Amino acid sequence: MTDTTGPAVTSDAPITASDPIPTPVAPPPDILRCAYMELVVTDLAASRNFYVEVLGLVVTEEDEDTVYLRSLEEFIHHNLVLRKGPLAAVAAFSYRVRSPEELDKAVEFYTELGCRVVRRKDGFTKGLGDSVRVIDPLGFPYEFFYDVEHVERLAWRYELHTPGALVRLDHFNQVTPDVPRAVKFMEDLGFRVTEDIQDSEGTTYAAWMRRKPTVHDTAMTGGDGPRMHHVAFATHEKHNIIAICDKLGALRMSDRIERGPGRHGVSNAFYLYLRDPDGHRVEIYTQDYYTGDPDNPVVTWDVHDNQRRDWWGNPVVPSWYTEASLVLDLDGNPQPVVARTDTSEMAVTIGADGFSYTRPEDDAEALPSWKQGEYKLGHQL
Repeated sequence: MTDTTGPAVTSDAPITASDPIPTPVAPPPDILRCAYMELVVTDLAASRNFYVEVLGLVVTEEDEDTVYLRSLEEFIHHNLVLRKGPLAAVAAFSYRVRSPEELDKAVEFYTELGCRVVRRKDGFTKGLGDSVRVIDPLGFPYEFFYDVEHVERLAWRYELHTPGALVRLDHFNQVTPDVPRAVKFMEDLGFRVTEDIQDSEGTTYAAWMRRKPTVHDTAMTGGDGPRMHHVAFATHEKHNIIAICDKLGALRMSDRIERGPGRHGVSNAFYLYLRDPDGHRVEIYTQDYYTGDPDNPVVTWDVHDNQRRDWWGNPVVPSWYTEASLVLDLDGNPQPVVARTDTSEMAVTIGADGFSYTRPEDDAEALPSWKQGEYKLGHQL
């Protein structure tokens, strides 16, 4: 029988931080789910065209400087805010909390950590009420809110559904230099690890963390940061993702496709990565799995397993590892980017000395000749 050795499955997250952020005495806010991202874009018309006319997100409200968008099954005011500005960046990773009282907890939790905290009773964006924004200890701009304007859920408005219909905001992905440190802090905030990527020396390259019962609400990816790797929207089925690819090809916009379509090993989801007019990365995502039980096991992948990022063994393009969006502080200034000191995933799996395998027992030359050129940059023409 063919060897199908795969990732390790454990009862707890096998990640330990050597330089942890202190755990506050104050309890964290009870987070329900990732709710929206605020993106700063340099050409609002071009971005509106990409997200609305190409990807099919719905305009809830707009003015000359801002467009508020939502997915087809959403009932809150927006899942994505496009705000015109001089520098493409991320202004907020926003989470909805369980009750208005959780905002008081957010203020106490982050104040104890010495973070900058700003609260606005009338919200930072249209459609929201009382909201808290912070710069967290990792350097990311986070927002928490409960009060929100309800809008029509368009799940039953099938005349509005395109073949590539985006139905939900699924997750964020954040780039940070020290993944174990980020994981420990997010666990203090109430998140749980579902999957991660490590090597035999104990280096952690990425971790997926959730509040809602899916694989993740956000992921921590190792790299120079703080930066935003991508924001992800879900479709119902993988054929919806293929329809998006066909549409982009028909519009002569195939250059917006950075990677995919394919199926991840991590998360088991079908995926497609796109770049918007400013280079912000957007994932289209579907068919991951339920993780809501309290004893949901953690899945750990070997960084050298070439099926971890793509279940079919297709290589990852270098830009996917190296490029990401800047994030802003609460005054709208770009946060300084700190270099990662741990080994990079790209270096150990793609570079001239990198090594990837299909079967764990295979040596470095076991990949067929027609595959080696995909993984070793020096082999490419």
